[in-house]
Amino acid sequence: MEHLQTQGISVPRLGLGTFRMQGDACRAAVESALGLGYRHIDTAEMYGNEDAIGAALAASGVARKDLHITTKVWNENLAPEAIRRAFDVSLKKLGLDQVDLYLVHWPSKNMNLPAIFETLMKLQQEGRTRAIGVANFNIALLKTVVEDIKAPIACNQVEYHVMLDQTPLRKYLAAKSIPLVAYCPLAQGRAASDEALAAIGAKHNASAAQVALKWLLDQDGTAAIPKASRPESQQANLDALKLKLDDADRKAIAGLPKGKRCVNPGFAPAWD
Repeated sequence: MEHLQTQGISVPRLGLGTFRMQGDACRAAVESALGLGYRHIDTAEMYGNEDAIGAALAASGVARKDLHITTKVWNENLAPEAIRRAFDVSLKKLGLDQVDLYLVHWPSKNMNLPAIFETLMKLQQEGRTRAIGVANFNIALLKTVVEDIKAPIACNQVEYHVMLDQTPLRKYLAAKSIPLVAYCPLAQGRAASDEALAAIGAKHNASAAQVALKWLLDQDGTAAIPKASRPESQQANLDALKLKLDDADRKAIAGLPKGKRCVNPGFAPAWD
C-alpha cells in the first residue's frame, strides 16, 4: 500500500470511508477491512459511529502504530471550547489516546478561522492529534488558513471522482504540497454503472468502479476513502491498486461529463 507523506504523518492512499455505517454493521465492516489489510479508517463525530469503530480497532489486534485514524469536528462545534469538548468525546469513543488526523468537517458561515486553528494547533502540540486538516474547504478558505493563519494543514478532504473536475483546487493544493483526500470517489455508485468505465474495465478484466478508483489513485498527492461495507467490495477496492491504466484509458475518462456532484458544497448539509 502506497502512503502520502504530509505534515509528519504517513497516510495510506486507500482508506475505508464509514459514513452511514452504524452499530454492529459498522464494527463488522471495519473489522473486515482491517483483516484484509486496510490501515486507514475515516470517521467523524457526525457519523455517530466512532464507538463502533473504537470497538473494531480494539478487537482487531492491529498495532496502533500501524493504523491511520481520521475523525472530524462538525460545523456546529467550531467555537474553541466546543472543539475541545467534541474532540474529547471522539477520542473516548474511539478508545484512543491520540488520533492521526483531526479535520474541520465543514466550514460554517460565522466561523472564526484564527480561533479554530489556534485550538486545533494546540491539540496537535499537546500530542492528542498528530496532524490537523480541513474538509470541504474551497480555495478562498484554504488561502486564509494556509497563507494568512499559516496552519500546518495535512489535507483537504473533498468530493472528487471521474465525474467531477477539481482541477483548480488540485492545482492550489499541489502548489502548497497539501494532499487531496477524495470522498465519494465512486460518485455514490454512479461510476459502477458507467458504460465508458465498464468498457475500460473489460479491457483490463476489472470493474468500472475499479477503473474509477485507480484513476484517482494514479494522481499525485491524492488518497481515496471509498465506503465499502461488504468484504468483497473492500477486497475489490484493494485489487484496484493492481490495475494499470494506459493513455487511451485516461483519454476516455477525460471525456466523461465532469459536473456531477453528489454533495452540494453551497451549504453544510447533515450528510457528507
